Amino acid sequence: MTLDQQTTRGPMLTQAAADKAIQFIDAEGASGLMLRVTAAGGCGGPRYQLGLDDRVLDGDIREHWLGVDVVVDSMSAAQLAGATIDWVELPGEQGFSIDNPNAVGDGCGCGCGCDGEC
Repeated sequence: MTLDQQTTRGPMLTQAAADKAIQFIDAEGASGLMLRVTAAGGCGGPRYQLGLDDRVLDGDIREHWLGVDVVVDSMSAAQLAGATIDWVELPGEQGFSIDNPNAVGDGCGCGCGCDGEC
């Protein structure tokens, strides 16, 4: 599978994000943990959740990036195709950051393309 084929199925991890995810997984001390990523739209723009999970559910897409298994449900995968997850550390702020080329605004900001008629 080429990189282009993989990125159409869900998000990629940078090395910094993979390293941090591995730290979180190792700290849990449980085997089989993966990074689960979900995306949901709303009038405030896209919201993302990242967490550790040991389950792969029906319809989930599982990819392996830089030593980390990333699991995304099929609905979120469509929203996260081509996105990049990074780990950012700034003074007073640290966390995962998602650069998502699919996160575009519309008239009302809810992602439904309704121009305020949701």
